[in-house]
Amino acid sequence: MADRRLQVFHAVAKHGSFTRAAERLHMTQPAVTFQIKQLEERLNTRLLERGPSGITLTAAGEIVQAYADRILELNEELGTRVAELTDELTGTLNIGTSTTIAAYWLPQLLEGFKRTYPRVVPRVMVGNSAFIETRVARRDLDLGLIEIVTQDPSLERRAAAQDELMVICAARHPLARAEVLRADDLLPHEFITREPGNAIRELAESYFADAGIAIAEVPVCAELGSLAAVKHLARGGFGYAVASRAAIIRDIREGALVAVPLDPPLATPLEVIFPRDRFRSRLITTFADFATQELQRLSELRCAVELGRGP
Repeated sequence: MADRRLQVFHAVAKHGSFTRAAERLHMTQPAVTFQIKQLEERLNTRLLERGPSGITLTAAGEIVQAYADRILELNEELGTRVAELTDELTGTLNIGTSTTIAAYWLPQLLEGFKRTYPRVVPRVMVGNSAFIETRVARRDLDLGLIEIVTQDPSLERRAAAQDELMVICAARHPLARAEVLRADDLLPHEFITREPGNAIRELAESYFADAGIAIAEVPVCAELGSLAAVKHLARGGFGYAVASRAAIIRDIREGALVAVPLDPPLATPLEVIFPRDRFRSRLITTFADFATQELQRLSELRCAVELGRGP
C-alpha cells in the first residue's frame, strides 16, 4: 500500500497548506510536519519551501509530486481490483460525457447503475465529444459517452443508439411551417451553430457538404458553446438551429420551439468509448455494458413516444 509519508506530502502539495492538509487527513498539524520531515530525510532533500505567499514545491518536490500522483492512483486501482474478486463492485469510475448526453441521458443511466452497484462512486466530466474523446485516449478518464464515431485506434467503441437531429426555430419563423426541410431550404436563413469540436456542429456541416453546400455559404447568426443559449436565441426568432430529439422534447411540448425533421434524416450516434486494455477492470466493463444497453433501451422508449405527447 502507499507510504503514509507520500500521502501526507501529496495532500500538502495539493492544498498548499499544512493546516488544510491536516484537516483533510484528520491529523494534527505537528503530525503532518513530522511526516514531511521524515520523507525529506528519507530522500535527503528539501521538498517544500515556505514563503509569504504560502508553500511552494522545490524542483525535487515537483518530481515527488508527479510520482505521488501515479503511485496513489495505482494504490486506489489496486484496492478496486482486489475488491472485484468479491461479488460486490466498488471503486471510483471517471466518466466523460458530451453536454447533451450529460443533460438528457446520463441522469437515468447513473440512477439505474447506482441502484445496482451502490458502492461505486461516479465522477463525471462534461465537455464536447472531441474533448471527451481526447481525455479518454489519454487515460485521464476511464470511459466516455460521446456523439461521434471515434477513429482513434487506441480506443474501443460500442454503438449504443442514435438520436434524431431536427431543425428547431420559433413558431413565427418561416421554417416553422414546413413538413420537412432539406439543406437548400435552410440556406436563405440565419444558422445558430455550436462551438468547434461539438458533434452536432460537425454533423450539420457534413449535412450541408453532402448537399453540395460549402459551410462558408451558410449564413451564421451565432456560434455558441451552450445548448441552452442556442435554444434561447432560437426561441427569440434570431435563426434556426439543429438539435437532438432528446434535448428538445420538453421545449416542443411547452410550445417554446417548433421542430421540423430533416430530409434526408440526420441522426447523432450515442457511443460508449474506453481505452483498449487487456487488463481492463471489471468496473469499467460492467458500466460500459450497462450504458450500452440502457442507452439503447431509453432510445427505443423515446422513439415510441411522439413529440408533444406524454408516454
